[in-house]
Amino acid sequence: MNLIAGCTEDPKRERILNGAMKVFLAYGFARTTMDDIARSAEVSRPALYLLFRNKADIFRAIGVCILEQSLEGARAGLKEEGTFGERIMASLERALFGLIEMVDQSAHGQEILDIENKLAADIIAEWRERLSGIVEAAVAEEAERSKADLEALGLSARGLADILLDGLDGMRVRGICGKPAIDGARRLVRVMEISLLAARPEARI
Repeated sequence: MNLIAGCTEDPKRERILNGAMKVFLAYGFARTTMDDIARSAEVSRPALYLLFRNKADIFRAIGVCILEQSLEGARAGLKEEGTFGERIMASLERALFGLIEMVDQSAHGQEILDIENKLAADIIAEWRERLSGIVEAAVAEEAERSKADLEALGLSARGLADILLDGLDGMRVRGICGKPAIDGARRLVRVMEISLLAARPEARI
């Protein structure tokens, strides 16, 4: 899976980010050097330093690329055919599950997540806000289509979006990954579907 492809119009920059991602996953952030990245990307050290100040700069650039691709995946999943729940699951599959699996399969996955929280917390916070907005818009669209009055139940499109993403965050904190995490996500999506059904006029008569 190439999560860097298409995120930059500069072929050399893309090659560096791809090479860096490979060595970060293979060696971890702490053990990776700029020499390792240069070799992996097949560029010289001077060429590497012309584009990036240090490995932290490269790590953040990778984060921006991956999370932007994640948001594009979320939007694409929602455009697929299927029920609301199926489209939300497709969105999560494109946006999150492949990325999580890749990190989980790395021997240095936990270190990468820890470093991510230290070096790229601002990037992650912005991504989380934008992803929540995408899910919120999908919920609002479904509520309008089905004439569901979420406010009548003390709910909102944003609230349901946050329930989903907070639940996913909680599973990560508890170390739940792989199929159990996907099953957990499916249950959270089902809660969203039930809420929308309960908010329909015929359900409140």
